[in-house]
Amino acid sequence: MKKTIAAIIVAFGVSGCQTADETLTTSSNPITVTGATASAIAGDMASRLAEQVGPAGATTLKMDKDTSEYAAALEAALKGWGYTVIADGKIGKDQKPVEVAWSIDSFDGQVLARVSTPAIALGRAYTATSAGATPASPLSIMQRN
Repeated sequence: MKKTIAAIIVAFGVSGCQTADETLTTSSNPITVTGATASAIAGDMASRLAEQVGPAGATTLKMDKDTSEYAAALEAALKGWGYTVIADGKIGKDQKPVEVAWSIDSFDGQVLARVSTPAIALGRAYTATSAGATPASPLSIMQRN
């Protein structure tokens, strides 16, 4: 457990350096999670993001187009929470979407998931199981000004 918490702290420290210019980054070394694991992690991270970014009806989210199962699961989970999600890059003139970036990596046998906006970054470690994934750490929340 101490290794997991240390890994999350290090990951957020490094990610904070990468996003100091207020741009979002995606994972440079992603792992592939599929099926139930992707859905479980995406569902949990979407629910936690929904607690932080504001009401679904008033907030539009923008994600980069990605064909991975995790990206599709995250987009579906955010839509399930009532958010309008733009993944094709087509933004209307009156829309001011909140940009969402995500990363998913492996560390010490666990899956580290991160979802971030320009104002907040959420991270959590998961243990992948045959039935999906279970949280292996507390949720880490980093707010930016």
